Parts: sequence; structure tokens; C-alpha cells
Amino acid sequence: MSNDVAYPVFRTPDPALALRVARQLLGMGDLEHAKVDVDVELPRVEDVLLILRTMPDAWFRKEDVDDWVRDESDPTGLHAGVHGPQLSVDAAFLTTHLPLWASMLDQPVGSIEDTFTAVASTYMAEIRWYFFGWPEVPEHGLYADYKHAEVTVLFNAATREMDEWSDGHTVLVHVRDRSNNGYSERHASWLAKQVGQTVIGPPQFC
Repeated sequence: MSNDVAYPVFRTPDPALALRVARQLLGMGDLEHAKVDVDVELPRVEDVLLILRTMPDAWFRKEDVDDWVRDESDPTGLHAGVHGPQLSVDAAFLTTHLPLWASMLDQPVGSIEDTFTAVASTYMAEIRWYFFGWPEVPEHGLYADYKHAEVTVLFNAATREMDEWSDGHTVLVHVRDRSNNGYSERHASWLAKQVGQTVIGPPQFC
């Protein structure tokens, strides 16, 4: 069994620029089966309503372990997730369950990223592309990789876990974790170089 490791290769205060660099990286991959996920933390009622208006097909959930322990029956459905059209817009109800998270999973590449960046990049949020492949580069000793190839844009988040706010937006390139022999960083560095970037920080593991 193997895991991926993600290297930061670009950081900017401009969310549209972060998205552009991520797409440049994607341009090197085999995208025939690629998909994209988006996820955003919503701390206020007005934030939830904004996402509900602009992304009506999103799913909304809360990540409150203590609440789950208190009542595993999940009477609101928010632990499993509530589809946008079924989400109550009652302000008192929403306030009780903040922060909420909104996500759309397994979307076609190019279908949601621009809208999501426009409305969600002021929050702690993520775009992640996957199910594609990095090419083989035999002259540099790099293998083709369809299992671990991913690209992520983190908006205002310090890590992949999105558990710490950080001003600015970071692009991560994911490769197979072979950190013990330097292969992973060499692979990430080569990918970054093809779009005029470089590894700018330590790796982030699953």
C-alpha cells in the first residue's frame, strides 16, 4: 500500500491566480477520467445562504464530534450531510449548527471551479482534482503515476486538513510518497518546473 504526499509549489493572495497555476499543472496530466471536489467552511448564516444560492446542488454537513457523541441518531441529518434543496434556511436552526461545511464531490473538471473560487475563496476552502495521471519521464527517472496524482488549491488554509487559518492561497502538487530516497520531492519539483514554479515548503502528508 502506498500514499501520496503533497508539496506546496505556489502561494499568492490572488485566488484566481492560484486557480490558474493549478490548471497549468493539470495540463500536464492525462485527464480522461479526472474529477474535482470542492469543500468550504461556512462560519455564519449569511455564508451558508450565499453558498446555497450559488451552489444549490452542494451538500451541507457539520463536523462536531461532541455533538455526534451526544446523539448518534443524527436527527438533523447534518452529520451524514444534507442536500442543498433539503437544507432548512431558518436562521435560528442554522445558527445552532454553525460552522457548516459545504461540498460537491466527483464533479466534471471545469464544471464548478470558477464559481467556487469566486464565492468561496474568502473562506477556508479547497479544490482538489484527482483520478488523473502524471506522465512518465524516463530521462529523469520519473514513473507514470495514476494512483497518487492530484492537484489541490487551499484557500486560506495552512494544511490539507483545513484546520488552521492562513492568509493566502496555496497550490499543492501530489505525488507518490517515496520520501525516504528523495524521489517524491524530485518528482514534485520537476512537475512544478514545467509551469515555472518550484517547491516552496515542506511536504504535507495524509
